[in-house]
Amino acid sequence: MIQAVIFDMDGLLIDSEVISLAIYQNLLSRFGCSFTKETYAAHYSGRTEEANVKRLLATYHLDWSFEQALENVYAEEAKLISQGVALKSGAKELLEDLISRQVAIGLATSSVKERALTILNQHHLLPCFDQMVFGHEVEHGKPAPDIFIRACEKLGFEPKECLVLEDSESGVQAAHAAGVPVICVPDMKRPSSETLDKALATLDSLHEVRVFLNN
Repeated sequence: MIQAVIFDMDGLLIDSEVISLAIYQNLLSRFGCSFTKETYAAHYSGRTEEANVKRLLATYHLDWSFEQALENVYAEEAKLISQGVALKSGAKELLEDLISRQVAIGLATSSVKERALTILNQHHLLPCFDQMVFGHEVEHGKPAPDIFIRACEKLGFEPKECLVLEDSESGVQAAHAAGVPVICVPDMKRPSSETLDKALATLDSLHEVRVFLNN
């Protein structure tokens, strides 16, 4: 029986992947570089901002230090987030359903804490979560299992007693490596069939997740 559900945030709970894509496109355009949705989905989705900035600098040979690049990313992101970030369809209904059934709820996000709390607070969702783990709390980001192992520890349940909800390939791989059953709800890019074979199910929306869990 599932005792706890652990949510990813970006691309799963909130519709923020489009914002991250826009940030990198805007910044790279200053250097005359193009950046596609396919590139973002393949190499940047589900990873920490620090890891993505390092990849951008190495790939596009930008004339910025790591600190300058990260500062520009955060400034661009703060501007876009202040305009509001949409929840994924079915998110509130799923959270309310889990709360009504007294299932523990966790958050395991590669995001920095301040950013995640700001976005969740826009939708008054902070009280929904029993425990949260942020990217800076673990040594290795997804697809390493660290963040989900830590989430299970904080929730007080064994990995097999929990369920992860993820959208990205690296997230599904991380949950599987942690020994936690995972449902994939693809966002910008559908993970490979090899990765999806590691998932308990692949569903099209959080509405479908709610139906699946109630059956």
